Amino acid sequence: MGTEFNELFDAWAYTYDAFVASEDEQYKEAFMNYDEILKTVAKKAIGTVLEFGVGTGNLTEQLLQEGHIVYGVEPSHEMRKIAEQKLLGKVKIMEGDFLNFTVPDHINTIVSTYAFHHLTDGEKNKALQKYSELLKKGDKIVFADTIFLDQEAYNGTVQAAIERGHHQLVHDLQTEYYTLLPIMRTLFENNGFSVTFTRYNHYVWVIEAVKN
Repeated sequence: MGTEFNELFDAWAYTYDAFVASEDEQYKEAFMNYDEILKTVAKKAIGTVLEFGVGTGNLTEQLLQEGHIVYGVEPSHEMRKIAEQKLLGKVKIMEGDFLNFTVPDHINTIVSTYAFHHLTDGEKNKALQKYSELLKKGDKIVFADTIFLDQEAYNGTVQAAIERGHHQLVHDLQTEYYTLLPIMRTLFENNGFSVTFTRYNHYVWVIEAVKN
């Protein structure tokens, strides 16, 4: 993962919180149960947490409420600035991404929401290889992200968006690196994790992976 999305997220930073809380017709399904998803990820985390894609700090707030020590990684300068203001200095937020980051003291859980799809499947595999080396037996990865059951499900979602005239959504679906559940399962299992998937809306699944 390079910096290809940084400009987009720098521009989106100041309207992101309002956007995820809105009823935007194109994206409301993707952000359905947003608060529940964040709370679920935070509750599944254990010990000291490393969060990728901090954004404006919404998940980070939930993790702090659960009593976790949190280290954050965020590539967008504007997102980092907003998160730092919101979190009042309670979390160190480092510049970096899923593949390029400074490793803090030993961590027990790696978390992320609405971000892992910015990596190609090959990059996802490289990231999980890194995380497998960082984590010890019993430690966790807890991600929430868009995944499709199979190619038919993905194709059907794109076609439905086309028929509804949701052109921006169609663009996102066709240019982001959304993957399929069997592929994601294989990536985790091949890197030494036992993994479960729980669906929270049409798009988003919570992934809970425990290091073997």
